Amino acid sequence: MPSEVASRFGLTPGAQVRIDPANNALRLRRPVTHLAKVYIEPTDRCNLECRTCIRHAWQEPLGEMTDATFARIVEGLRAFSPRPTVFFGGFGEPLAHPNIVEMVTQAKAIGARVELITNGTLLDEALSRRLIQAGLDVVWVSLDGATPASYADVRLGALLPQVQANVARFRDLRPSSVGSLAEDAVIYSGPEIGIAFVAMKRNIADLPMVLRMGRQLGATRFSVTHVLPYTEEMCAEVLYPRILTDTTDSPSRWQPHLNLPRLEATELTREPLYRVSRGSWKASLAGNDLVTVSNRCPFVESGVTAIHWQGHVSPCLPLLHDHVSFLDKRERFSRRYVIGNVAERNLADVWNAPEYVAFRERVQRFDFSPCVHCGGCELAEANEQDCLGNTFPTCGGCLWAQGVIQCP
Repeated sequence: MPSEVASRFGLTPGAQVRIDPANNALRLRRPVTHLAKVYIEPTDRCNLECRTCIRHAWQEPLGEMTDATFARIVEGLRAFSPRPTVFFGGFGEPLAHPNIVEMVTQAKAIGARVELITNGTLLDEALSRRLIQAGLDVVWVSLDGATPASYADVRLGALLPQVQANVARFRDLRPSSVGSLAEDAVIYSGPEIGIAFVAMKRNIADLPMVLRMGRQLGATRFSVTHVLPYTEEMCAEVLYPRILTDTTDSPSRWQPHLNLPRLEATELTREPLYRVSRGSWKASLAGNDLVTVSNRCPFVESGVTAIHWQGHVSPCLPLLHDHVSFLDKRERFSRRYVIGNVAERNLADVWNAPEYVAFRERVQRFDFSPCVHCGGCELAEANEQDCLGNTFPTCGGCLWAQGVIQCP
């Protein structure tokens, strides 16, 4: 195996890995000891009141990360080789932090890849120039509508034309050159642009136009996720009720295997393909599994940890804050899970703490109760314990692990 591949996935001597069978292949899963990405929450403040926001259902204190706390994170990152990717995100607007450019600069100075996500409203010319100069690798912009009306219906307090203008200016401020493959083709270097879209009933028809708009704005990355309802009102917006009630993944139920060739969606094929997709098939496309495997934590599988603006370290973004959400219209309280704080322990010590390693191993096995697909009992109303005897924190009700919710 090439050394750069082994290093990227933490396949060092002595590392323990899980190997799962797949169609005509073996799936090698990253060792739980390998830290590949750190989500850092610079602040949980935001300048908008988005319809989808977690703030409608929590009573968490608002604040921003201090320079001292961030310095401790940077110091801890130096212990890892290769350096983990640093992603500025969490449950706030990173550009609302007064020192966000300095944070990007410091993370780049130690050799880390740096990304951040923003609603785009604060991405003015001066800030864009500074972020580009700081060496930011990817800026993700949340676009949940393709028209001023549909966008404002979700992103309360924001104007789509302003965000489009900000992103277009950011695109054009990047260093550029004329390519040789096409006449007058412009090739940009510097930060990539990504578009993040939260899909729900009120905006799903806009998705093709959002993708087209993103291409015009220079985006090369796109991330689409379902909405996670934090209020009872938002339960009416979900597009995945059948996923939550479908039990075809159960090993006790026989499923015929359907192997499809590569297909082109046309007027002729669209309706038959839709009808086939509604059946209970274990489907593959050209020999590859068509549906993402369930019961896989994307955070553990990707070697992720998350850091609260106060320095608390949690295994994932969903466990970063106490909050209420709705699982198939049932209210569910998630208590945050803190492993340690970077102000008290080095990040490497927190990551390698026996209780944290044991938790990641437990999540990788994912022997939790199937709360997502179950009819529901009082244990599914929180992440405290489940019917299989697992104690806090339990992950059987996590929609990230079912491939329904995802983060850039």
